[in-house]
Amino acid sequence: MALHHPHDHDHKLNDTQHLNRAFLTGISLNMSFVFIEVFYGWQANSLSLLADAGHNFSDVFSLLLAWFALWLSQFANTHQRSYGWRKSSILVALLNASLLIMAMAMMAIEAIQRLQHPTPVAGLTMMIVASIGVLINGLSALLFLGDSQHDINIKAAFWHLLSDALISLAVVVAGLAYLVCAWTWIDAALSLLIALVIVIGTWPLWRESLHLALDGVPSQIDFDDIRHYLLTLANVEAVTDLHIWAISSSEIALTAHLVVHKLENPDDFLRTIHHQLQTDFAITHITIQMSRQAFAACKAEC
Repeated sequence: MALHHPHDHDHKLNDTQHLNRAFLTGISLNMSFVFIEVFYGWQANSLSLLADAGHNFSDVFSLLLAWFALWLSQFANTHQRSYGWRKSSILVALLNASLLIMAMAMMAIEAIQRLQHPTPVAGLTMMIVASIGVLINGLSALLFLGDSQHDINIKAAFWHLLSDALISLAVVVAGLAYLVCAWTWIDAALSLLIALVIVIGTWPLWRESLHLALDGVPSQIDFDDIRHYLLTLANVEAVTDLHIWAISSSEIALTAHLVVHKLENPDDFLRTIHHQLQTDFAITHITIQMSRQAFAACKAEC
């Protein structure tokens, strides 16, 4: 038994259209900036600019992956795939978080090598180009800020863009420090610092993506709270075989077996459960089984 509101489809369609525009804008802006950074990074002999160009290109790839996952998640269910391709959004979030951590590791290695052998850079060119990067990546990240709060796939894309904005900001600071103090090491030092900050920030995203990919309970859901709620329902004697997992980066499913007695209006009872789980816990796919006694398998395993 599932309850659906008439406006759900239109609301989801509007969200998808908004995200499509955000992805198209973000990809276009970042791809254009990649070419600018490669050219001027080579001219300025700046590791930060070249590293940021490489990271920006990985962001374009990551945005394409996230957009592809969004597209896949809209495919209808089939007999072979009862949940469609919705899980792809979680897998892409895991892949994007992994790519970001690997990119930062490579950047850190290059920065350490450059620290050992510092070279002069064109500070003014670095500052001008990186300032454009702060603007482009900052605006692109803002496009995904709202949706990143409740969709881990969009959150991964947001983190890629935010990390680029931070790297570009570090390049601006490095260029200024070089112009004022002639510190040839500042470019690599700030690159190393930003890489560390981004890895620390991305780690929880990677861990949560892996957790959801393995059908773990989403972090915003308290398993014990839901069990307690079900046990407090009238006529419920026991809750067994309770499972909660993420179908996609924005949808949560629940199945449970309730042991009940003297149930006069089962339809009303189920309707109440569905409503509360949807409104209080944001669970979208709910399957409740009821019986007057627990099955032997559930007694032993649940």
